[in-house]
Amino acid sequence: MAKDSQTSFVAGLEDVVANTSDICYVDGKEGRLIYQGYDIHDLINGKATFEEVIYLLWNGVLPSAAEVAKFTQQIATQRTLRPEVIRFLKGVRKDANAMEVLRTAVSYAGIYDEDNSDESFEANVRKATRLVAQVPTVVTAYERIRQGLEPVEPDASLSMAASFFYLLRGAKPDEFTENAFNIALILHADHELNASTFSARVTAATLSDIYSAITSAVGTLKGPLHGGANEQVMKMLLEIGSVDKVQSYIDQALADRKKIMGFGHRVYRTEDPRATHLRHLSKEAGERAGNTSWYEMSQVIERTVMDKKGLNPNVDFYSASMYYSLGLPLHLFTPIFACSRVSGWTAHVLEQYRNNRLIRPRAEYTGATGLRYVPISQR
Repeated sequence: MAKDSQTSFVAGLEDVVANTSDICYVDGKEGRLIYQGYDIHDLINGKATFEEVIYLLWNGVLPSAAEVAKFTQQIATQRTLRPEVIRFLKGVRKDANAMEVLRTAVSYAGIYDEDNSDESFEANVRKATRLVAQVPTVVTAYERIRQGLEPVEPDASLSMAASFFYLLRGAKPDEFTENAFNIALILHADHELNASTFSARVTAATLSDIYSAITSAVGTLKGPLHGGANEQVMKMLLEIGSVDKVQSYIDQALADRKKIMGFGHRVYRTEDPRATHLRHLSKEAGERAGNTSWYEMSQVIERTVMDKKGLNPNVDFYSASMYYSLGLPLHLFTPIFACSRVSGWTAHVLEQYRNNRLIRPRAEYTGATGLRYVPISQR
């Protein structure tokens, strides 16, 4: 069949520019990640807070001290879940997939949002604030419920990084844990038109509500080729078990043409700049936990995959061992990704609403043509 002169098929939309955005730039050639003009390394080395970065993603400028204090408090005071959402979480089977619970809880919370019927931009900013504030509360509340514990009442005096551990464990984290998690949240906050962000924008482009858009994003992030990759990395490390077994395991996996999770990237042709920071955090978290084996195993895997395949680690590779060394369970790795990326998702949805155009790509038809209908009595 002849192709439409206006269309051209590209598998997986690789390198296809589908939208314009001021929010994030991924420089694949130079290995740079830019948030609203600021290099990720500059934000991390300058000790930015996650709250500052959310403000930056939403507003395009870094906040003043007064602005970030006000913004931080606005988020902190919205962490408490509605009773309806808590009842839902308590009614879910205790062995449910945490991402499926989060996906449904986000949708459920939208029904009860006080701005449910208001689609003004101001109302959507308020909804975005609640989403950013409450996604971590949903994740931690369900984790406690499945352990037979009651959810912890949020403490509005804590940063977002510290609040996650407080809501999860009922105790404030130490300074290293808070700072490490703050960096992880910043590194995962946005990444241009990745799969989940694109799905959020597609949903928003129909002028559906922001909760529907974020529900779409959570469902997309759940996949092992997107947000679930760091969980698969840690499962691989646990399967290998010790440093002395790494080389033979990876050699055999490569010989069998198996995919080594946590390596390569659709855009980056150099090291993923996020991996640069997570590598250091993985090492230090292991040292503080008194067990550097996961970091040491990761080092051997990195060298082997680079030597044999020429692939660099991506954001998922070292985040796995870092999270594990901080005592976080595997099944929370992807939900934690969502706790950060909801900041970027909401930034993109708000941007989509500001200058909306329905996203409607084409598909290259590869089916049959010219077939004639045959009456059912003759088939």
